[in-house]
Amino acid sequence: FVFVFHFICLLYFIFVIFSFLFFLIVLFDHLLFLFFFFFLMIRRPPRSTLSSSSAASDVYKRQEYGLCTLLSILKSLVQIHTTTMATINPYTISRDMYKEQRQRLSDTLKATTGADDTVAVLLKGASDVPRNYSDTNFFFRQDSYLEYLFGYEVQDCFAAILPGSATSILFVSRMPEAYAVFMGPQPSLEFIKNAAGVDEVHFVDEINKVLTDKGIKTIHVLSGINADSGHPMNTASFEGDSAFTIEKDTIYEMLSNQRVIKTQKEIELLTWINGVSSRAHIDVMQKCKPQMSQHQLEAMFSFHCFFHGGMRQMSYSCICATGNSCAVLHYPDNDKTVIDGQMALLDMGGEYHNYASDITCSFPVNGKFSDSQRIIYSAVLDAQMQVFRALKPGAKWLDMHMLALRVMAGHLLKNGFFTAEATVDIIMEKHIMRLFQPHGLGHLMGMEVHDVGGYPKGGSVRPTSPDGKCLRTTRAMEKGICITVEPGMYFNQVLLTAAFADADISKYLNEAKLREFWEFGGVRIEDDVIITDDGILNLTCCPRTIEEIEATMAGAPFTKAPEVISN
Repeated sequence: FVFVFHFICLLYFIFVIFSFLFFLIVLFDHLLFLFFFFFLMIRRPPRSTLSSSSAASDVYKRQEYGLCTLLSILKSLVQIHTTTMATINPYTISRDMYKEQRQRLSDTLKATTGADDTVAVLLKGASDVPRNYSDTNFFFRQDSYLEYLFGYEVQDCFAAILPGSATSILFVSRMPEAYAVFMGPQPSLEFIKNAAGVDEVHFVDEINKVLTDKGIKTIHVLSGINADSGHPMNTASFEGDSAFTIEKDTIYEMLSNQRVIKTQKEIELLTWINGVSSRAHIDVMQKCKPQMSQHQLEAMFSFHCFFHGGMRQMSYSCICATGNSCAVLHYPDNDKTVIDGQMALLDMGGEYHNYASDITCSFPVNGKFSDSQRIIYSAVLDAQMQVFRALKPGAKWLDMHMLALRVMAGHLLKNGFFTAEATVDIIMEKHIMRLFQPHGLGHLMGMEVHDVGGYPKGGSVRPTSPDGKCLRTTRAMEKGICITVEPGMYFNQVLLTAAFADADISKYLNEAKLREFWEFGGVRIEDDVIITDDGILNLTCCPRTIEEIEATMAGAPFTKAPEVISN
């Protein structure tokens, strides 16, 4: 008995010792986590003022870049540690948003065409697009018109709206058993119905029967040409459709015009998407350093959007230009080394369930504006601010474009880029600003980064003037429009070389001054705004003033809410 008693006491003693050791380990783990958490929140050391050509500076930059990379990884680990549950859809889109879009279309169709119970709208979803001739595909993206009305992201589906009975129907492909082996089991029709928030779900091979049984006689389908790309719409057709009257002249214009005016739920979604993309830009801005590669700037932006926003795709190919590459409007390469003293022009935006963002930030890669960089950046920022103060319902987009050009012309004239015989009026009359901003002031944005509805049938026409023909729209502004405001100033060597040889223009250009900026590249500042009752809501929340940019790049935190501007 005594032996058993002592043995039990020994086991209890061992248990107490191990419990205490476990407590110490847990305590150490939490203290280590708190140390990293507070250490990573402190301000980053100031940038070195050493010359980029010295060996000591190179060593410093490599050490600082390595430290920043390590801290970035640790920050991500801290964020993972403190997240209870991650999801690919951090923003929940209400199915009511799509239901509202379907109701808007039904109401317009009934009001303008008298659509009744014998009328249907039929849309076709996108198909997989193979990479060249291989058996692998590009990442799937749903047709934006179908996504706009149904929010259903599956290949080769069809979708129908019956305006008379307010019925919504999805038609999905009937998959073979082998599909489940490679792609997973096909959801049941009942599951799709509940997930998509529609009234009925059938298979694609049942379209004819379903519509016939419902007494449908006329089917409206999309048919038209995109004003920006020149590409035709994805027009729905199916076996047996010859038994119906197919109407192709109504839905494209009607639905495109509807997409121009955003609902409140769309505005809330676009605000969230812009917030994620704005924070991604700030993250890149704070980590950008000379001797990095442009592709690393793109990688950091894409990582932030995907990791924090579930944005697996960008709205367009990222433009990460530095130096004279900034003068290439849609610079595609992102493969050069970032050189100390250059400007960076980063045009990037994340995409969430087809909804876009489109933001451009321009800043000096070393965090400090030189005198020449201040001149050009201030001119572009002034142009954007003056447009912001003029935008409201009724404002004509062509007038806004010309206002931005006139403001920047004044800055160039004041700083000696033109000869003594030039005036702002002459510069505008001779269309000389097309040399410095060879693109439009902005474009509609929504489910495409260059969204539809820019030139509706019977509406405004595309200008023919040299500095206006590049506009993607000339619509008068209306409440609910989402549009980008992106003035830019570039020193494009191709355009300027041709201008120097043009006697009618060259006499107004100070060639010597312009050649001082031959390798400058350019500046573009782009924000996404919503037209409100009396002004705009600026969705983009990035540092914009020179003081904000320099402080942010020095490590100061930057936060900003969407800004309301009343005019």
